[in-house]
Amino acid sequence: MNERALAPVDDESPTPGQEGPVRGAGLGLRRSMTAAMADQVPESIDFFELAPENWIGLGGRFGRQLRRISETTPLVCHGLSLSIGGPAPLDVALLTDIKSFIAEHNVMLYSEHLSYTNDGGQLYDLLPMPFTEEAVTWTAERVRQAQDILEMPLVLENVSYYTTPKRDLDEVTFVRSVVEEADCGLLLDVNNVYVNSVNHGYEPMEFIRQMPLERVRYLHIAGHYVEPDGLIVDTHGADVIHPVWDLLEQTYRLIGPTPTLLERDFNIPSMAQLLTEIEAIHIRQRRVAADV
Repeated sequence: MNERALAPVDDESPTPGQEGPVRGAGLGLRRSMTAAMADQVPESIDFFELAPENWIGLGGRFGRQLRRISETTPLVCHGLSLSIGGPAPLDVALLTDIKSFIAEHNVMLYSEHLSYTNDGGQLYDLLPMPFTEEAVTWTAERVRQAQDILEMPLVLENVSYYTTPKRDLDEVTFVRSVVEEADCGLLLDVNNVYVNSVNHGYEPMEFIRQMPLERVRYLHIAGHYVEPDGLIVDTHGADVIHPVWDLLEQTYRLIGPTPTLLERDFNIPSMAQLLTEIEAIHIRQRRVAADV
């Protein structure tokens, strides 16, 4: 396993599609991983993503390990509980804490799910949005409010969903409309596109072509679980499958070898196995960059 000592990140020229706050291939950072990287971060990991709610105010061993990592490797935040599309008032206290965390650890960007997680009480799940013009207007205004508090752009992720309470717009129109009206960034989750394309019967690459691709800041890729009846559940608990790898490479060929984050939340394997998938991202990025 190639590793780098905890030292400043080299200022290399970005390849096509790599411009922006992060580049290359990243990994979702979990507390169980920090001990293995207390002194050295694997060379192939270009950035980490973490959920700020799980790290804000954390001291002791985990706090020290995070500090060592954040001093040498770029971090991005991916929130879990802002509930940006929800009916409850926006959590200003949470945003204030996140703003402080971003400054403390020099976080490069902050993303959230285009979904909601509470209506006065935290449900710790991503609830489906109504695909309506009213929801577009409501959510976009809340994004602008959040951006004013954070004093930085917010990035929204297209989510997997299994039903919707109301559908006046199709999914791609809803996502595109929110992002454009809010004037924010897009975290394009390739696995979520694949999951939704199977569950809801559309062509995934055509969906991606219709997204506001000029707003993409980075990509997500992950594994999922297939129920006996064929329904796909977005678990982040398995290896990435070949059709998702193929969709990722097709996306690179459309927009360039954009920074890509591997998510693994459950059934976390060894670091060596995670690095195999990280290298699979790099291979596809290099292959597409060579053709540009």
